[in-house]
Amino acid sequence: MFPMVTGFMSYGQQTIRAARYIGQSFIITLSHTNRLPITIHYPYEKSITSERFRGRIHFEFDKCIACEVCVRVCPIDLPLVDWRFEKDIKRKQLLNYSIDFGVCIFCGNCVEYCPTSCLSMTEEYELSTYDRHELNYNQIALSRLPISIMGDYTIQTIRNSTQSKIDEEKSLNSRTITNY
Repeated sequence: MFPMVTGFMSYGQQTIRAARYIGQSFIITLSHTNRLPITIHYPYEKSITSERFRGRIHFEFDKCIACEVCVRVCPIDLPLVDWRFEKDIKRKQLLNYSIDFGVCIFCGNCVEYCPTSCLSMTEEYELSTYDRHELNYNQIALSRLPISIMGDYTIQTIRNSTQSKIDEEKSLNSRTITNY
């Protein structure tokens, strides 16, 4: 008779434990009902990218000296630099510069090591196409500046939750005389 009593006791403990787990999961579910949705309706709403976002590369043809540092520091030797040596001015003359964004890993090494700062990262991240050959940008396509989403009145910009938390912390920690 003693084993039967211990069997009922273990069954009762298991039932109480299961009820506790169900109650905890129900409380978690109820706590999520008060939260705001995180979903963004993409084509009509866009989130503001962070300050150091690595998007499409912008190229300034006039600043480039055809030193090919960008090619040497690129882990996949991606930028194609065509140049010829001008004997009369004793300098390299840049003919063509292109990057294939279908292969690019957006590491930013080319931008970081460029001695003349002719390369920069933009906030543009919409590079999708139906043909992968359209992702091969020459110097004309690379020199095009992207349209800022801040200036486009048809798109509602949404700040990232982490960025807004950082801004709130900065405003709380700032020591200004007047806080409005």
